[in-house]
Amino acid sequence: MHGYLGRILRVDLGRGAISDEALNEDYARRYVGGSGLAARYLYDVLDAGTDPLGPDNPLLFMTGPLVGTSMTSAGRYSVCARSPLTRIWGEANSGGFFGPELRYAGYDGVWISGAARSPVWLSIVDGQAELHDAGDVWGSDIYAAQDRLRHSLGEAKARVACIGLAGERQVKLAGIANDHGRFAARTGLGAVMGSKNLKAIAVRGSGKVPLHAPDEFKALTNQALALLKGDTPSQSLREFGTAGYLNLAHMLSDLPLRYFQLGEYAPADALSGVDMAEHFLRRNTACHKCGIACGRETRAPAYNDDRVDGPEYETLGALGSLLMIFDLQAVIHASHLCNLYGMDVISLGGTLALACELFERGLLSAADTGGLEIRYGDSEMVFRLIELTARREGIGAVLAEGNAALAERAGVPELSATVNRLEVPMHDPRAYLGMAVTYALSPRGACHMQGDMYELDLGRDNGEDIGLVPGKRHENSFEKGRTAARLQAWRNLYNALTLCEFENPPPPLLAAALNAATGWTLAAQDLIPIGKRIVDVKRLLNMKLGLRRADDRLPGLLLKPLAEGGAAGQVPDMPTLLAGAYAEFGWDPDTGRPTAESAI
Repeated sequence: MHGYLGRILRVDLGRGAISDEALNEDYARRYVGGSGLAARYLYDVLDAGTDPLGPDNPLLFMTGPLVGTSMTSAGRYSVCARSPLTRIWGEANSGGFFGPELRYAGYDGVWISGAARSPVWLSIVDGQAELHDAGDVWGSDIYAAQDRLRHSLGEAKARVACIGLAGERQVKLAGIANDHGRFAARTGLGAVMGSKNLKAIAVRGSGKVPLHAPDEFKALTNQALALLKGDTPSQSLREFGTAGYLNLAHMLSDLPLRYFQLGEYAPADALSGVDMAEHFLRRNTACHKCGIACGRETRAPAYNDDRVDGPEYETLGALGSLLMIFDLQAVIHASHLCNLYGMDVISLGGTLALACELFERGLLSAADTGGLEIRYGDSEMVFRLIELTARREGIGAVLAEGNAALAERAGVPELSATVNRLEVPMHDPRAYLGMAVTYALSPRGACHMQGDMYELDLGRDNGEDIGLVPGKRHENSFEKGRTAARLQAWRNLYNALTLCEFENPPPPLLAAALNAATGWTLAAQDLIPIGKRIVDVKRLLNMKLGLRRADDRLPGLLLKPLAEGGAAGQVPDMPTLLAGAYAEFGWDPDTGRPTAESAI
């Protein structure tokens, strides 16, 4: 198969058995790769009785046909399983170099089943896979684990995907780290890896991705790279990282403050990505074939952090403004602690902010927290809670279950800032009403990467060929719902190819590159229907797992108008927006079920 290696590695940890399996060509042609292909595979084996932390919940690492090629930003991979946090479809993706290296080692993906009796790690080197005892690295942080396993393998350039202590302790906010501090963070899939006693996967290869028309593909990828040089948003990302958006986000009320309850607060501008670049940035870091290098290596002298990863915009919101902490160095340090333990900063920040709110309302007391007073603005308290959560100690054992579980425990489920139990990211749907559709219909729960309306409605204008045209951010309309659905389909295709969303080659160029890689004959107009098919299969799988039409909603907190700021008085009209989205997807308006025969 051009564009594919044609092999999936099957690893049964319970039996210690390893085998190769031919890639299902029909699935690949219809669902492409990444989370789309994983969803089609897992649709056949998951059901409502599957225990997310049991041995029967498969964990899939999946790449796509462009991963490891010269296409700019094609360095990502997806991890998929039933989520222990949400109990529906779980997917996370990460950049860096692990995905390309897995392809060079000879595989399009890895299917992990069962659970080992004791901790193990998996090596894959040029088509040869082997399980190893992980007793000496179990308990180590994500940085130490990567260093030790590269040394054990004798491959200084091996790429390692691993869990930290949070994953080992099956914290439902745990992610999977690779390439120093890159993370497949969301939906708690690090806990699934920990439940299987799998500490890490280390890969190294010397192979290449077979392309249908290599010369044409190279010319197209050079064209995509050239477009970045004159692209202002890309250059801003290079200079300031995603944190460069923070001040504009604050002005538009897109930056959540005090657990989504304030529209503006002047001290928030102290978290500026410009200030971070000027005072705390050591260098930029880049993923495979990236022309932007938005990654940050920073320092926080106040906490003796000399060279640490991040923080990105989401981290500045989740561990900063959401908690009313406006000290950049404190947020850098909190981010580093999350990385060491291997936890999703969005879910953790959302859970800690709820704890602050509950404590302030008298619904959580020092008697419940082991004497800790959980207050907004207390960075030292946040550092302590990060550690307790990762270790599942004291109040940390409660926080380890996530925001929705904490709200239910306190008897106020209406205070949960989640969609389908996944914590809401740092983009407020009252600032961009189309994001209400993105969150409500995202296959994995609230997710800003399932449809970036905050980018489209700021004016990104290279998607006209596929019906993605910038509009008014405060438009409550049927058509806005349709646009948000198309963008969700587009980003689900991205997560199947799998590409970074920061580099956006025009759809005709992307279709031509995919054809040159695979030998397919797609036009730009064919791409959105493929994305919709991927959304449909995830939707149908979620319905097998218990999702219903009534779950397509936002939490009450985000349906209350803000009193101040750039989105004051704005709330999404959910019935109108969802009606447009259902119509675009072709879903039954009463049941929310896909009706297209091509969905499966």
